[in-house]
Amino acid sequence: MKTNELSTCFITKNVDACRSFYELYLSAKAVFDCGWYINLRIGGDGPSIQFMQPQDGMQEFSGKGIALNFKVDDVDTEHARLVAAGLQVAKPLEDHPWGDRGFSIIDPIGNSLYIYSDREPVDEFKQYYKD
Repeated sequence: MKTNELSTCFITKNVDACRSFYELYLSAKAVFDCGWYINLRIGGDGPSIQFMQPQDGMQEFSGKGIALNFKVDDVDTEHARLVAAGLQVAKPLEDHPWGDRGFSIIDPIGNSLYIYSDREPVDEFKQYYKD
């Protein structure tokens, strides 16, 4: 299968809160917004994420078990910026032996947003990387 784009749509009654959060903290811009459905592009030309109010019996997202991973150039700068903006960090900024440095925050509907930059993995984890 050749896929041109992959995005995630969360069914939630909190579309407005999600819009505000992603615009304020992740530089998202709406590329489509009809009120009950919004498509947000992260960082100008980055990936997109959608939020939609439940329609026709759709089950609302429960906010459990989802982690969205955001790879950035400088995780330390992003951490400092988001902490200064008043966001609470769910998992602290730290280096991980598998080859990244990252931290987590939580969005308005309970998604864990893992923000990270690549680092050299320790020898134990190098064997798991595939080209």
